Amino acid sequence: MTPVVQVVAATKAFGANAVLAGIDLAVAEHEAVVLIGASGSGKSTLLRCIDLLEEIDDGDILLDGEVISDPAVNVDAVRRRIGMVFQQFNLFPHLDVLTNITLAPTRVHGTPRAAAEARARELLARFGLAGREREYPDRLSGGQQQRVAIIRALATDPRVLLLDEVTSALDPELVGEVLDLIGELKGDGMTMVIATHEMAFAREVADEICFLHQGAIIESGQPSTLLDDPKAEETRRFLQRIHSKR
Repeated sequence: MTPVVQVVAATKAFGANAVLAGIDLAVAEHEAVVLIGASGSGKSTLLRCIDLLEEIDDGDILLDGEVISDPAVNVDAVRRRIGMVFQQFNLFPHLDVLTNITLAPTRVHGTPRAAAEARARELLARFGLAGREREYPDRLSGGQQQRVAIIRALATDPRVLLLDEVTSALDPELVGEVLDLIGELKGDGMTMVIATHEMAFAREVADEICFLHQGAIIESGQPSTLLDDPKAEETRRFLQRIHSKR
């Protein structure tokens, strides 16, 4: 089967700093691929390149078998098929929850407002935010804001959902509610690429874990294999550092 997302020999540099050094990645439909690695290893840049927020210098990125990294591609049309959730929520502070969620479906996808609002209310109710439709972001907890950000990405029915360290800006007691939501999406069969430092979560949700080091995927495999019996010395050192902080 054609992967939903495929990255082929992708490179990216900022000046003399090589951030991606020949990345190969394939994400099948209904699969959750988790990216782990130290800060600066290239996880966020890889996600931003898949979403075309950054241009790769060489290689290809494909969505459903179509090359989307060609400069001639209609970037806006591609992004309509990709959902992206950032570390810092990125909700519009002057818009209420319902408007934040329905803005892209109505203005970008042409969904009738009534249908977009019905879908938004359905998602809010499902993920524990019923009755919050007219709240503004600053009236919500960090965990609630991040759930709204994920719902906003889901409201356009994306082919793939990209999640970039979505718990890193949250207080520890709020992390679980966001991870539970992502776990539900995994159960629904949502195709996802997730960058995270939460190893227990990675073990639970991932079909495949990729360890990035200095812009390259050093090692990849099923969670039990990579986390319990890593082959690369860089992977072992990273996991030891993570565990020593617990």
